[in-house]
Amino acid sequence: MSQQTTNKISNSEYDTLITNSLKNSSAKEKSITTGKIISIENDIVTIDVGLKSEGRIPLSEFSRPGHKTEVEVGDETEVFIENVDNSNGETLLSREKAVKQKAWHDLQNSFNENKVVTGVPFNRVKGGMSVDLSGVVAFLPGSQIETRQIIKDTKELLNKPLELMILKMDKYRGNIVVSRKAITENELKEQRSELLKNIKEGSIIEGKVKNITDYGAFIDLGGIDGLVHVTDISWTKINNPSDVLELNSTIKIKVLKFDEELSRLSLGIKQLTENPWDKVTQEMKIDDKVLSKVISMNDNNVHVIINNQYDGIISLNELSWLKKPPHPSKIVNINDEIEVLILDIDDDKKRINCSLKQMKDNPWKKLNEKFSINDTFETEIVNIVDFGIFVKVIDEIDGMVHISDLSWEEKECEKIIKNLKKGDNIKVKILDINVDKERISLGVKHLNNDPVQDYIEANPIDSKVTGKITNIDDKGLKIELDKEKQIYGYIKRSNLSNDKNENKTDRFAIDEKVDSIILSIDTKTRNINLSIKELEIKDEKEALNKYGSSASGASLGDILGSVLKK
Repeated sequence: MSQQTTNKISNSEYDTLITNSLKNSSAKEKSITTGKIISIENDIVTIDVGLKSEGRIPLSEFSRPGHKTEVEVGDETEVFIENVDNSNGETLLSREKAVKQKAWHDLQNSFNENKVVTGVPFNRVKGGMSVDLSGVVAFLPGSQIETRQIIKDTKELLNKPLELMILKMDKYRGNIVVSRKAITENELKEQRSELLKNIKEGSIIEGKVKNITDYGAFIDLGGIDGLVHVTDISWTKINNPSDVLELNSTIKIKVLKFDEELSRLSLGIKQLTENPWDKVTQEMKIDDKVLSKVISMNDNNVHVIINNQYDGIISLNELSWLKKPPHPSKIVNINDEIEVLILDIDDDKKRINCSLKQMKDNPWKKLNEKFSINDTFETEIVNIVDFGIFVKVIDEIDGMVHISDLSWEEKECEKIIKNLKKGDNIKVKILDINVDKERISLGVKHLNNDPVQDYIEANPIDSKVTGKITNIDDKGLKIELDKEKQIYGYIKRSNLSNDKNENKTDRFAIDEKVDSIILSIDTKTRNINLSIKELEIKDEKEALNKYGSSASGASLGDILGSVLKK
């Protein structure tokens, strides 16, 4: 009690009580008797049990876990007489001992006769809960709380009456163990027995969703559990049973298979409705355009539901006209509603193959209407890879510029690609269009003529050219032919002189100018091959033709000597 009660009886009433109390012969030491509350002061309850003196009991002995203390003057209550007229002339009473002795007696009878008792859990302790059984504290182990479902938080059971069975009691040690599970197991046995009498394959019954796993859901049918496999929940594909079922919800199910010996049940939910695949050809056909909903995706496919009844799939190459489509998440989102074209109805796999890209015209068919080979246009870089760049052409068509087509100078190509980034604008030239293979080749270097080819056109094969030596090694000389356009040639060691004794690189110097003849050009490497040897042979022939003849018998040296003398 939070508030002290100070109620006193009158003198006349007190005299009457004294007179009557002396006539009470049942009040004996170490026994339980009934007394009357005559006052409540300072948390002390004074009780008359018919003896010479009243007894006093602390108010706290009248309280019980989970209950309010409710006592008033005039109430009758059972108490235990500890001592009559002790050395102080007082009667010693105990309310707590009276309650416990009576409770132990009643609980012992319930235990012996296997009866159900009612208790109130009032505290959570290690391994279970403390329970008040009519004034006696018992222990309810956590493992004995419930069988049919797992209670995640026992706090919800506090201060609420529970029906229990006594598993063990020891009055000497003051130990009582109780169980709720024992009752529910008995109930389950009865329910299971009744259920098994009426159940059969094909039965439609109600149950509660007890547990959900990746592979299905366990349904409590009231005494026995059954499994609904994930494939038997819906006619359409589901990612997880929890997408459809809710824990502890009550649902209708159909018994698909019943193993009476093992009491094992296989259940179905989708079997409560007709199989939509029985009439799929009546509802749709190939080339139909249907509305669908995106339910999941992976790197290669998008899964959709058509008309809320049929599983559909869109492969990666049917999502976009792009030669290399991006990840499906770049094209559609989960729960998007999209219109698709039916390509195939696969009755064996219970799946409809669909196309999203074919809902649009094939952009490759109109590519030739807009572009021709050698056309140039400015566009945007959409992707950069090690071997080149991809740029947007029209609609869902991308074209590729190979890294080697970025510059006529091979060494410059890698530098150029490193400086480019996605989203940059770039001008390109169309090199080839192949609609059948859905491929378009582009170039950047082709926007300008090949300087090497321009040089060869101005200086054909066998032309005499002059250049400066920029590098000397054991194999030959590197010759700069045009500094501004960076045109270079190479003279092999074997082509340094017509005289084999003069085929030495050490007789030349850097920056020295030399004359040579263009022998050939390697179109793949764009290397210009030069020769001093061929120039000397050519000059010798010209001298012979001009200053002598083969019939004269004179050598070239003789002829040149006489010319010099003149």
